[in-house]
Amino acid sequence: MTEQIAPTEEKTSGSHAHLGWALVLISVAQLMVVLDATIANIALPYIGADLDIDQANLSWIVTGYALAFGGLLLLGGRLGDLYGRRKIFMLGLTIFATASLLGGLATTEPLLLAARGLQGFGAALASPAALALITTTFPAGPQRNRAFAVYAAMSGAGAAVGLILGGWLTGLTSVFGYDVDGWRLTFLINVPIGLAAALLAPRLLAESDRHRGKLDVPGAVTGTLGLLGIVYGLTRAGQPDTGWGDPWTIASLVAGVALVVLFLFIESREEDPLLPPRIFRNRTRAVSFVVMMLVPAAMFAMFFFLSLFIQQVMGYSPLHAGFAFLPFSVGIVLGATVSSKLVATIDPRFIAGVGTLMATGALFGFSRLSIDDSPVSVLGALAAGDPAGQDVSYWASILPFILLMSIGMGLTFVPLTLTAVHHVRAEDSGIGSGVLNTMQQVGGALGLATLATVSAHFANQRAADVGPLLAKSIEMSGGDPNQVVDPQTGITLLEAATFQASFTDGATAAFLTGAVMISLASLLIWTLLNVKHEELATDGPEVAVHVG
Repeated sequence: MTEQIAPTEEKTSGSHAHLGWALVLISVAQLMVVLDATIANIALPYIGADLDIDQANLSWIVTGYALAFGGLLLLGGRLGDLYGRRKIFMLGLTIFATASLLGGLATTEPLLLAARGLQGFGAALASPAALALITTTFPAGPQRNRAFAVYAAMSGAGAAVGLILGGWLTGLTSVFGYDVDGWRLTFLINVPIGLAAALLAPRLLAESDRHRGKLDVPGAVTGTLGLLGIVYGLTRAGQPDTGWGDPWTIASLVAGVALVVLFLFIESREEDPLLPPRIFRNRTRAVSFVVMMLVPAAMFAMFFFLSLFIQQVMGYSPLHAGFAFLPFSVGIVLGATVSSKLVATIDPRFIAGVGTLMATGALFGFSRLSIDDSPVSVLGALAAGDPAGQDVSYWASILPFILLMSIGMGLTFVPLTLTAVHHVRAEDSGIGSGVLNTMQQVGGALGLATLATVSAHFANQRAADVGPLLAKSIEMSGGDPNQVVDPQTGITLLEAATFQASFTDGATAAFLTGAVMISLASLLIWTLLNVKHEELATDGPEVAVHVG
Protein backbone atom coordinates (compact mmCIF):
# COMPACT_ATOMS: atom_id res chain seq x y z
CA MET A 1 0.00 0.00 0.00
CA THR A 2 1.27 3.51 -0.85
CA GLU A 3 0.64 6.40 1.52
CA GLN A 4 1.45 10.07 0.95
CA ILE A 5 3.17 11.63 3.95
CA ALA A 6 4.38 15.06 4.93
CA PRO A 7 6.60 16.90 2.50
CA THR A 8 10.34 16.63 2.75
CA GLU A 9 13.11 18.62 1.19
CA GLU A 10 16.24 17.49 -0.61
CA LYS A 11 19.47 18.25 1.15
CA THR A 12 21.19 21.39 0.00
CA SER A 13 24.30 22.47 1.83
CA GLY A 14 23.90 26.10 0.93
CA SER A 15 20.22 26.35 1.84
CA HIS A 16 20.83 28.63 4.84
CA ALA A 17 24.14 30.40 4.26
CA HIS A 18 23.58 31.76 0.78
CA LEU A 19 19.82 31.81 0.20
CA GLY A 20 19.76 35.50 -0.69
CA TRP A 21 22.63 35.41 -3.16
CA ALA A 22 21.43 32.09 -4.56
CA LEU A 23 18.08 33.69 -5.33
CA VAL A 24 19.81 36.66 -6.97
CA LEU A 25 21.84 34.35 -9.22
CA ILE A 26 18.83 32.22 -10.19
CA SER A 27 16.70 35.32 -10.82
CA VAL A 28 19.32 37.01 -13.00
CA ALA A 29 19.71 33.84 -15.07
CA GLN A 30 15.93 33.49 -15.41
CA LEU A 31 15.59 37.16 -16.34
CA MET A 32 18.20 36.76 -19.07
CA VAL A 33 16.52 33.65 -20.47
CA VAL A 34 13.03 35.18 -20.44
CA LEU A 35 13.93 38.62 -21.76
CA ASP A 36 15.57 37.01 -24.77
CA ALA A 37 12.11 35.99 -25.94
CA THR A 38 11.28 39.69 -26.47
CA ILE A 39 14.59 41.60 -26.61
CA ALA A 40 14.73 41.16 -30.39
CA ASN A 41 11.12 42.34 -30.94
CA ILE A 42 11.97 46.02 -31.25
CA ALA A 43 15.02 45.18 -33.37
CA LEU A 44 12.99 43.14 -35.89
CA PRO A 45 12.70 45.86 -38.58
CA TYR A 46 16.47 46.49 -38.37
CA ILE A 47 17.38 42.78 -38.42
CA GLY A 48 15.11 42.28 -41.42
CA ALA A 49 16.72 45.14 -43.31
CA ASP A 50 20.31 44.18 -42.43
CA LEU A 51 20.00 40.46 -43.19
CA ASP A 52 17.36 40.82 -45.93
CA ILE A 53 14.73 38.76 -44.09
CA ASP A 54 11.24 38.80 -45.57
CA GLN A 55 8.52 40.43 -43.42
CA ALA A 56 6.60 37.15 -43.26
CA ASN A 57 9.64 35.34 -41.81
CA LEU A 58 10.53 37.89 -39.13
CA SER A 59 8.27 36.21 -36.57
CA TRP A 60 10.56 33.14 -36.72
CA ILE A 61 13.20 35.14 -34.85
CA VAL A 62 10.78 35.08 -31.91
CA THR A 63 9.02 31.75 -32.45
CA GLY A 64 12.25 29.89 -33.31
CA TYR A 65 13.63 30.67 -29.88
CA ALA A 66 10.35 29.90 -28.11
CA LEU A 67 9.94 26.61 -29.97
CA ALA A 68 13.40 25.30 -29.12
CA PHE A 69 12.99 26.58 -25.56
CA GLY A 70 9.56 25.04 -25.04
CA GLY A 71 10.10 21.89 -27.07
CA LEU A 72 13.24 20.87 -25.17
CA LEU A 73 12.31 22.06 -21.68
CA LEU A 74 11.07 18.62 -20.62
CA LEU A 75 14.38 17.13 -21.71
CA GLY A 76 16.18 19.85 -19.76
CA GLY A 77 14.13 19.08 -16.66
CA ARG A 78 14.88 15.36 -16.91
CA LEU A 79 18.60 15.99 -17.45
CA GLY A 80 18.65 18.04 -14.24
CA ASP A 81 16.93 15.21 -12.34
CA LEU A 82 19.37 12.62 -13.66
CA TYR A 83 22.72 14.41 -13.66
CA GLY A 84 22.38 17.22 -11.12
CA ARG A 85 20.52 20.49 -11.47
CA ARG A 86 23.44 22.79 -10.78
CA LYS A 87 25.54 21.06 -13.44
CA ILE A 88 22.76 21.30 -16.04
CA PHE A 89 22.07 24.91 -14.99
CA MET A 90 25.72 25.80 -15.68
CA LEU A 91 25.78 23.88 -18.98
CA GLY A 92 22.60 25.63 -20.14
CA LEU A 93 23.98 29.08 -19.34
CA THR A 94 27.23 28.32 -21.18
CA ILE A 95 25.37 27.12 -24.30
CA PHE A 96 23.09 30.14 -24.11
CA ALA A 97 26.03 32.54 -23.94
CA THR A 98 27.81 30.81 -26.84
CA ALA A 99 24.66 30.89 -28.99
CA SER A 100 24.21 34.58 -28.17
CA LEU A 101 27.70 35.25 -29.47
CA LEU A 102 26.90 33.40 -32.71
CA GLY A 103 23.63 35.33 -33.09
CA GLY A 104 25.36 38.65 -32.58
CA LEU A 105 27.89 37.81 -35.29
CA ALA A 106 25.39 36.23 -37.74
CA THR A 107 25.53 37.53 -41.32
CA THR A 108 22.70 35.52 -42.88
CA GLU A 109 19.13 34.57 -42.01
CA PRO A 110 19.88 30.81 -41.60
CA LEU A 111 22.80 31.53 -39.26
CA LEU A 112 20.70 33.83 -37.09
CA LEU A 113 17.78 31.39 -36.89
CA ALA A 114 20.17 28.54 -36.05
CA ALA A 115 21.70 30.66 -33.26
CA ARG A 116 18.22 31.43 -31.93
CA GLY A 117 17.43 27.72 -31.86
CA LEU A 118 20.67 27.03 -29.97
CA GLN A 119 19.82 29.82 -27.54
CA GLY A 120 16.49 28.10 -26.95
CA PHE A 121 18.27 24.81 -26.23
CA GLY A 122 20.52 26.50 -23.66
CA ALA A 123 17.52 28.16 -22.06
CA ALA A 124 15.71 24.81 -21.97
CA LEU A 125 18.53 23.38 -19.87
CA ALA A 126 18.93 26.35 -17.52
CA SER A 127 15.34 27.41 -16.82
CA PRO A 128 13.81 24.21 -15.36
CA ALA A 129 16.93 23.68 -13.27
CA ALA A 130 16.52 27.21 -11.89
CA LEU A 131 12.93 26.67 -10.76
CA ALA A 132 13.74 23.22 -9.36
CA LEU A 133 16.62 24.70 -7.35
CA ILE A 134 14.15 27.13 -5.77
CA THR A 135 11.69 24.33 -5.02
CA THR A 136 14.31 22.19 -3.28
CA THR A 137 16.33 24.99 -1.63
CA PHE A 138 13.70 27.20 0.00
CA PRO A 139 11.51 25.77 2.79
CA ALA A 140 7.73 25.77 2.32
CA GLY A 141 5.87 28.80 3.59
CA PRO A 142 6.83 32.51 3.53
CA GLN A 143 10.43 31.96 2.34
CA ARG A 144 9.42 29.88 -0.65
CA ASN A 145 6.48 32.18 -1.41
CA ARG A 146 8.83 35.16 -1.52
CA ALA A 147 11.31 33.26 -3.68
CA PHE A 148 8.55 32.29 -6.09
CA ALA A 149 7.34 35.90 -6.13
CA VAL A 150 10.79 37.10 -7.19
CA TYR A 151 11.06 34.28 -9.76
CA ALA A 152 7.59 35.01 -11.15
CA ALA A 153 8.37 38.73 -11.30
CA MET A 154 11.56 38.01 -13.24
CA SER A 155 9.65 35.69 -15.57
CA GLY A 156 6.97 38.28 -16.21
CA ALA A 157 9.02 41.47 -16.09
CA GLY A 158 11.69 39.89 -18.30
CA ALA A 159 9.47 40.37 -21.32
CA ALA A 160 9.11 44.09 -20.69
CA VAL A 161 12.76 44.53 -19.65
CA GLY A 162 13.72 42.84 -22.91
CA LEU A 163 11.76 45.43 -24.88
CA ILE A 164 13.33 48.35 -23.00
CA LEU A 165 16.85 46.94 -23.25
CA GLY A 166 16.28 45.97 -26.86
CA GLY A 167 15.11 49.49 -27.68
CA TRP A 168 18.16 51.08 -26.10
CA LEU A 169 20.66 48.69 -27.67
CA THR A 170 19.03 48.80 -31.11
CA GLY A 171 19.32 52.58 -31.14
CA LEU A 172 23.09 52.51 -30.52
CA THR A 173 25.31 53.17 -33.51
CA SER A 174 28.72 53.09 -31.82
CA VAL A 175 30.33 51.56 -28.74
CA PHE A 176 33.70 52.81 -27.43
CA GLY A 177 34.19 54.66 -30.71
CA TYR A 178 33.48 51.64 -32.92
CA ASP A 179 30.55 51.61 -35.34
CA VAL A 180 28.05 48.84 -34.57
CA ASP A 181 24.68 47.55 -35.71
CA GLY A 182 22.66 48.09 -32.56
CA TRP A 183 20.53 44.99 -33.02
CA ARG A 184 23.61 42.78 -32.68
CA LEU A 185 24.12 44.07 -29.14
CA THR A 186 20.74 42.60 -28.15
CA PHE A 187 22.44 39.21 -28.51
CA LEU A 188 25.99 40.02 -27.46
CA ILE A 189 24.94 41.46 -24.09
CA ASN A 190 24.03 37.94 -22.94
CA VAL A 191 27.57 36.64 -23.36
CA PRO A 192 29.26 38.16 -20.27
CA ILE A 193 26.14 37.78 -18.11
CA GLY A 194 25.65 34.11 -19.00
CA LEU A 195 29.29 33.16 -18.52
CA ALA A 196 29.53 35.06 -15.21
CA ALA A 197 26.40 33.33 -13.87
CA ALA A 198 27.77 29.92 -14.88
CA LEU A 199 31.07 30.60 -13.10
CA LEU A 200 29.35 31.81 -9.90
CA ALA A 201 26.93 28.87 -9.68
CA PRO A 202 29.34 26.47 -7.86
CA ARG A 203 29.95 29.11 -5.18
CA LEU A 204 26.29 29.91 -4.47
CA LEU A 205 24.28 26.81 -5.36
CA ALA A 206 24.54 23.32 -3.90
CA GLU A 207 24.30 20.36 -6.24
CA SER A 208 21.05 18.40 -6.04
CA ASP A 209 20.73 14.67 -5.53
CA ARG A 210 20.75 12.58 -8.69
CA HIS A 211 17.93 10.20 -9.50
CA ARG A 212 17.94 6.97 -11.42
CA GLY A 213 16.39 6.77 -14.86
CA LYS A 214 17.15 7.18 -18.54
CA LEU A 215 16.63 9.84 -21.17
CA ASP A 216 13.49 9.65 -23.29
CA VAL A 217 15.11 10.62 -26.61
CA PRO A 218 12.21 9.42 -28.83
CA GLY A 219 9.84 11.56 -26.77
CA ALA A 220 12.08 14.62 -27.06
CA VAL A 221 12.42 14.23 -30.84
CA THR A 222 8.75 13.57 -31.62
CA GLY A 223 7.48 16.27 -29.24
CA THR A 224 9.80 18.99 -30.53
CA LEU A 225 9.34 18.15 -34.22
CA GLY A 226 5.58 17.92 -33.74
CA LEU A 227 5.43 21.43 -32.30
CA LEU A 228 7.73 22.70 -35.05
CA GLY A 229 5.45 21.21 -37.70
CA ILE A 230 2.32 22.79 -36.21
CA VAL A 231 3.89 26.24 -35.84
CA TYR A 232 5.41 26.10 -39.35
CA GLY A 233 2.03 25.12 -40.77
CA LEU A 234 0.24 27.92 -38.92
CA THR A 235 2.85 30.43 -40.10
CA ARG A 236 2.46 29.37 -43.75
CA ALA A 237 -1.32 29.52 -43.41
CA GLY A 238 -1.11 33.22 -42.65
CA GLN A 239 0.99 34.13 -45.70
CA PRO A 240 -0.87 35.47 -48.75
CA ASP A 241 1.12 33.38 -51.26
CA THR A 242 0.44 30.09 -49.46
CA GLY A 243 -2.62 30.02 -47.17
CA TRP A 244 -4.59 27.15 -45.66
CA GLY A 245 -4.99 25.31 -48.97
CA ASP A 246 -1.27 25.13 -49.72
CA PRO A 247 -0.04 21.49 -49.87
CA TRP A 248 2.97 22.23 -47.66
CA THR A 249 0.77 23.99 -45.11
CA ILE A 250 -1.54 20.99 -44.90
CA ALA A 251 1.35 18.51 -44.85
CA SER A 252 3.13 20.42 -42.08
CA LEU A 253 0.03 20.63 -39.89
CA VAL A 254 -0.88 16.96 -40.42
CA ALA A 255 2.68 15.80 -39.73
CA GLY A 256 2.90 18.03 -36.64
CA VAL A 257 -0.33 16.70 -35.15
CA ALA A 258 0.67 13.10 -35.98
CA LEU A 259 4.02 13.55 -34.23
CA VAL A 260 2.36 15.05 -31.14
CA VAL A 261 -0.01 12.07 -31.01
CA LEU A 262 2.98 9.75 -31.37
CA PHE A 263 4.72 11.65 -28.58
CA LEU A 264 1.75 11.10 -26.25
CA PHE A 265 1.69 7.40 -27.16
CA ILE A 266 5.42 7.07 -26.43
CA GLU A 267 4.98 8.82 -23.08
CA SER A 268 2.21 6.41 -22.08
CA ARG A 269 4.51 3.42 -22.72
CA GLU A 270 7.92 4.80 -21.71
CA GLU A 271 9.36 3.63 -18.39
CA ASP A 272 10.97 7.03 -17.73
CA PRO A 273 8.89 9.46 -19.83
CA LEU A 274 9.69 13.11 -20.34
CA LEU A 275 6.06 13.88 -19.52
CA PRO A 276 4.96 11.46 -16.78
CA PRO A 277 1.16 11.03 -16.85
CA ARG A 278 1.18 11.19 -13.04
CA ILE A 279 2.10 14.88 -13.27
CA PHE A 280 -1.40 15.57 -14.65
CA ARG A 281 -3.37 13.30 -12.33
CA ASN A 282 -3.67 16.07 -9.76
CA ARG A 283 -6.44 18.34 -11.06
CA THR A 284 -4.93 21.46 -9.50
CA ARG A 285 -1.66 20.92 -11.36
CA ALA A 286 -3.41 20.00 -14.63
CA VAL A 287 -5.52 23.17 -14.58
CA SER A 288 -2.47 25.27 -13.67
CA PHE A 289 -0.51 23.86 -16.62
CA VAL A 290 -3.31 24.49 -19.12
CA VAL A 291 -3.83 28.05 -17.86
CA MET A 292 -0.10 28.73 -17.96
CA MET A 293 -0.21 27.75 -21.62
CA LEU A 294 -3.11 30.03 -22.54
CA VAL A 295 -2.02 33.14 -20.64
CA PRO A 296 1.52 33.53 -22.07
CA ALA A 297 0.12 32.74 -25.53
CA ALA A 298 -1.76 36.02 -25.45
CA MET A 299 0.94 37.95 -23.56
CA PHE A 300 3.74 37.06 -26.02
CA ALA A 301 1.53 38.15 -28.91
CA MET A 302 0.70 41.40 -27.13
CA PHE A 303 4.38 42.33 -26.95
CA PHE A 304 4.99 41.34 -30.57
CA PHE A 305 2.10 43.26 -32.14
CA LEU A 306 2.14 46.23 -29.76
CA SER A 307 5.88 46.81 -30.25
CA LEU A 308 5.37 46.84 -34.03
CA PHE A 309 2.31 49.09 -33.73
CA ILE A 310 4.11 51.58 -31.51
CA GLN A 311 7.11 51.80 -33.85
CA GLN A 312 5.71 51.37 -37.33
CA VAL A 313 2.24 52.90 -36.95
CA MET A 314 2.72 55.46 -34.16
CA GLY A 315 6.28 56.29 -35.26
CA TYR A 316 8.19 55.76 -32.00
CA SER A 317 11.97 55.32 -32.08
CA PRO A 318 13.38 52.00 -30.76
CA LEU A 319 14.39 53.55 -27.42
CA HIS A 320 11.09 55.44 -27.10
CA ALA A 321 9.21 52.22 -27.85
CA GLY A 322 11.22 50.34 -25.25
CA PHE A 323 10.42 52.87 -22.55
CA ALA A 324 6.77 52.78 -23.55
CA PHE A 325 6.75 49.29 -21.99
CA LEU A 326 8.50 50.36 -18.76
CA PRO A 327 5.18 50.59 -16.87
CA PHE A 328 4.68 46.89 -17.58
CA SER A 329 7.71 46.05 -15.44
CA VAL A 330 6.42 48.23 -12.62
CA GLY A 331 2.93 46.77 -12.84
CA ILE A 332 3.96 43.13 -12.86
CA VAL A 333 6.30 43.59 -9.88
CA LEU A 334 3.46 45.32 -8.04
CA GLY A 335 1.03 42.54 -8.93
CA ALA A 336 3.51 39.81 -7.97
CA THR A 337 4.28 41.49 -4.64
CA VAL A 338 0.61 41.85 -3.76
CA SER A 339 -0.25 38.30 -4.81
CA SER A 340 2.67 36.80 -2.84
CA LYS A 341 1.21 38.37 0.31
CA LEU A 342 -2.36 37.42 -0.52
CA VAL A 343 -1.66 33.70 -1.12
CA ALA A 344 -1.23 33.21 2.61
CA THR A 345 -4.82 34.27 3.30
CA ILE A 346 -6.77 33.99 0.02
CA ASP A 347 -7.28 30.93 -2.19
CA PRO A 348 -5.31 31.00 -5.49
CA ARG A 349 -8.55 30.77 -7.49
CA PHE A 350 -9.62 34.27 -6.48
CA ILE A 351 -6.21 35.91 -6.97
CA ALA A 352 -5.46 34.35 -10.38
CA GLY A 353 -9.10 34.62 -11.43
CA VAL A 354 -9.12 38.38 -10.90
CA GLY A 355 -5.72 38.66 -12.60
CA THR A 356 -6.89 36.91 -15.78
CA LEU A 357 -10.05 39.02 -15.89
CA MET A 358 -7.89 42.15 -15.73
CA ALA A 359 -5.70 40.81 -18.57
CA THR A 360 -8.78 40.03 -20.64
CA GLY A 361 -9.97 43.61 -20.22
CA ALA A 362 -6.55 44.94 -21.21
CA LEU A 363 -6.39 42.95 -24.44
CA PHE A 364 -9.94 43.99 -25.28
CA GLY A 365 -8.82 47.58 -24.79
CA PHE A 366 -5.91 47.07 -27.20
CA SER A 367 -8.35 45.59 -29.73
CA ARG A 368 -10.13 48.97 -29.84
CA LEU A 369 -7.06 50.80 -31.20
CA SER A 370 -7.85 52.60 -34.45
CA ILE A 371 -6.31 55.04 -36.91
CA ASP A 372 -7.59 57.03 -39.85
CA ASP A 373 -6.63 54.55 -42.58
CA SER A 374 -8.31 56.29 -45.50
CA PRO A 375 -6.08 56.68 -48.60
CA VAL A 376 -6.09 60.48 -48.26
CA SER A 377 -4.95 60.36 -44.63
CA VAL A 378 -2.34 57.64 -45.12
CA LEU A 379 -0.77 59.23 -48.20
CA GLY A 380 -0.87 62.66 -46.58
CA ALA A 381 1.00 61.36 -43.55
CA LEU A 382 3.62 59.62 -45.69
CA ALA A 383 4.10 62.76 -47.78
CA ALA A 384 4.77 64.70 -44.58
CA GLY A 385 7.17 62.00 -43.38
CA ASP A 386 4.83 60.97 -40.57
CA PRO A 387 3.27 57.60 -39.69
CA ALA A 388 -0.48 57.13 -40.06
CA GLY A 389 -0.95 56.50 -36.35
CA GLN A 390 0.85 59.60 -35.08
CA ASP A 391 -2.37 60.91 -33.53
CA VAL A 392 -2.94 57.82 -31.36
CA SER A 393 -2.48 58.88 -27.73
CA TYR A 394 -0.10 56.71 -25.73
CA TRP A 395 -1.42 58.07 -22.44
CA ALA A 396 -5.08 57.42 -23.24
CA SER A 397 -4.99 54.39 -25.57
CA ILE A 398 -1.86 52.42 -24.60
CA LEU A 399 -0.67 53.11 -21.04
CA PRO A 400 -3.89 52.25 -19.12
CA PHE A 401 -4.08 48.82 -20.74
CA ILE A 402 -0.35 48.12 -20.29
CA LEU A 403 -0.79 48.74 -16.56
CA LEU A 404 -3.97 46.67 -16.40
CA MET A 405 -2.30 43.80 -18.25
CA SER A 406 0.86 43.87 -16.15
CA ILE A 407 -0.87 43.93 -12.75
CA GLY A 408 -3.16 41.15 -13.95
CA MET A 409 -0.18 39.04 -14.99
CA GLY A 410 1.52 39.61 -11.63
CA LEU A 411 -1.61 38.48 -9.82
CA THR A 412 -1.82 35.42 -12.07
CA PHE A 413 1.75 34.11 -12.25
CA VAL A 414 2.56 33.81 -8.52
CA PRO A 415 -0.40 31.67 -7.39
CA LEU A 416 -0.29 29.54 -10.54
CA THR A 417 3.43 28.91 -10.15
CA LEU A 418 2.73 27.67 -6.63
CA THR A 419 -0.23 25.49 -7.64
CA ALA A 420 1.66 24.09 -10.64
CA VAL A 421 4.25 22.49 -8.34
CA HIS A 422 1.64 21.54 -5.75
CA HIS A 423 2.73 18.27 -4.09
CA VAL A 424 5.15 17.33 -6.88
CA ARG A 425 7.32 14.42 -5.70
CA ALA A 426 10.96 15.28 -4.93
CA GLU A 427 12.32 13.21 -7.81
CA ASP A 428 9.89 14.93 -10.18
CA SER A 429 10.54 18.53 -9.12
CA GLY A 430 12.78 19.13 -12.13
CA ILE A 431 10.35 17.64 -14.61
CA GLY A 432 7.42 19.36 -12.88
CA SER A 433 9.05 22.76 -13.31
CA GLY A 434 9.95 21.73 -16.85
CA VAL A 435 6.28 21.10 -17.64
CA LEU A 436 5.37 24.51 -16.21
CA ASN A 437 7.98 26.31 -18.31
CA THR A 438 7.10 24.20 -21.34
CA MET A 439 3.48 25.29 -21.13
CA GLN A 440 4.59 28.92 -21.02
CA GLN A 441 7.00 28.73 -23.94
CA VAL A 442 5.00 26.36 -26.12
CA GLY A 443 1.92 28.43 -25.38
CA GLY A 444 3.84 31.54 -26.41
CA ALA A 445 5.06 29.98 -29.67
CA LEU A 446 1.70 28.46 -30.61
CA GLY A 447 -0.11 31.60 -29.51
CA LEU A 448 2.12 33.90 -31.56
CA ALA A 449 1.83 31.63 -34.60
CA THR A 450 -1.95 31.44 -34.25
CA LEU A 451 -2.46 35.15 -33.64
CA ALA A 452 0.03 36.02 -36.40
CA THR A 453 -2.14 33.95 -38.75
CA VAL A 454 -5.26 35.75 -37.54
CA SER A 455 -3.51 39.09 -37.93
CA ALA A 456 -2.24 38.26 -41.42
CA HIS A 457 -5.73 37.23 -42.55
CA PHE A 458 -7.35 40.51 -41.55
CA ALA A 459 -4.38 42.64 -42.64
CA ASN A 460 -4.28 40.97 -46.06
CA GLN A 461 -8.04 41.39 -46.39
CA ARG A 462 -7.75 45.10 -45.63
CA ALA A 463 -4.73 45.44 -47.95
CA ALA A 464 -6.69 43.84 -50.80
CA ASP A 465 -9.50 46.36 -50.27
CA VAL A 466 -7.40 49.49 -49.90
CA GLY A 467 -4.40 48.67 -52.12
CA PRO A 468 -6.05 49.52 -55.47
CA LEU A 469 -7.46 52.75 -54.00
CA LEU A 470 -4.02 53.76 -52.75
CA ALA A 471 -2.40 52.99 -56.11
CA LYS A 472 -5.04 55.04 -57.90
CA SER A 473 -4.64 57.94 -55.48
CA ILE A 474 -0.87 57.96 -55.95
CA GLU A 475 -1.20 57.95 -59.75
CA MET A 476 -3.86 60.70 -59.72
CA SER A 477 -1.53 62.91 -57.71
CA GLY A 478 1.19 62.36 -60.31
CA GLY A 479 3.25 60.00 -58.19
CA ASP A 480 4.73 56.59 -58.90
CA PRO A 481 3.36 53.71 -56.75
CA ASN A 482 6.63 51.82 -57.34
CA GLN A 483 8.84 54.64 -56.13
CA VAL A 484 11.30 53.30 -53.53
CA VAL A 485 10.86 55.20 -50.26
CA ASP A 486 13.41 53.25 -48.20
CA PRO A 487 16.62 52.38 -50.10
CA GLN A 488 17.80 50.13 -47.27
CA THR A 489 14.76 47.84 -47.40
CA GLY A 490 13.56 48.51 -50.96
CA ILE A 491 10.00 49.27 -49.76
CA THR A 492 7.95 51.16 -52.32
CA LEU A 493 5.52 53.98 -51.72
CA LEU A 494 2.54 51.70 -52.38
CA GLU A 495 3.87 48.99 -50.03
CA ALA A 496 4.51 51.52 -47.26
CA ALA A 497 1.05 53.06 -47.64
CA THR A 498 -0.66 49.65 -47.76
CA PHE A 499 1.14 48.52 -44.60
CA GLN A 500 0.14 51.71 -42.76
CA ALA A 501 -3.48 51.25 -43.82
CA SER A 502 -3.77 47.51 -43.06
CA PHE A 503 -1.52 46.58 -40.13
CA THR A 504 -3.83 47.97 -37.45
CA ASP A 505 -6.73 45.80 -38.65
CA GLY A 506 -4.58 42.70 -38.26
CA ALA A 507 -3.13 43.69 -34.88
CA THR A 508 -6.49 44.52 -33.32
CA ALA A 509 -7.93 41.20 -34.54
CA ALA A 510 -5.00 39.43 -32.86
CA PHE A 511 -5.60 41.36 -29.60
CA LEU A 512 -9.29 40.40 -29.61
CA THR A 513 -8.43 36.75 -30.20
CA GLY A 514 -5.94 36.94 -27.33
CA ALA A 515 -8.66 38.36 -25.08
CA VAL A 516 -10.83 35.33 -25.87
CA MET A 517 -7.93 32.99 -25.01
CA ILE A 518 -7.32 34.57 -21.61
CA SER A 519 -11.03 34.68 -20.82
CA LEU A 520 -11.06 30.92 -21.42
CA ALA A 521 -8.14 30.58 -18.98
CA SER A 522 -10.06 32.64 -16.45
CA LEU A 523 -13.09 30.37 -16.81
CA LEU A 524 -10.90 27.33 -16.08
CA ILE A 525 -9.49 28.99 -12.97
CA TRP A 526 -12.86 30.00 -11.54
CA THR A 527 -14.48 26.61 -12.16
CA LEU A 528 -11.71 24.03 -11.64
CA LEU A 529 -8.89 25.45 -9.48
CA ASN A 530 -10.04 24.53 -5.99
CA VAL A 531 -6.83 24.23 -3.92
CA LYS A 532 -6.97 26.09 -0.59
CA HIS A 533 -4.42 28.62 0.59
CA GLU A 534 -3.88 26.60 3.79
CA GLU A 535 -2.47 23.73 1.70
CA LEU A 536 0.11 25.96 0.00
CA ALA A 537 1.39 27.21 3.36
CA THR A 538 2.81 23.77 4.13
CA ASP A 539 3.26 22.54 0.60
CA GLY A 540 6.36 20.75 -0.64
CA PRO A 541 7.45 17.78 -2.70
CA GLU A 542 5.41 14.76 -1.74
CA VAL A 543 7.09 11.41 -1.33
CA ALA A 544 5.71 7.92 -1.49
CA VAL A 545 6.50 5.39 1.22
CA HIS A 546 5.50 1.77 1.28
CA VAL A 547 3.95 0.57 4.54
CA GLY A 548 2.38 -2.65 5.66
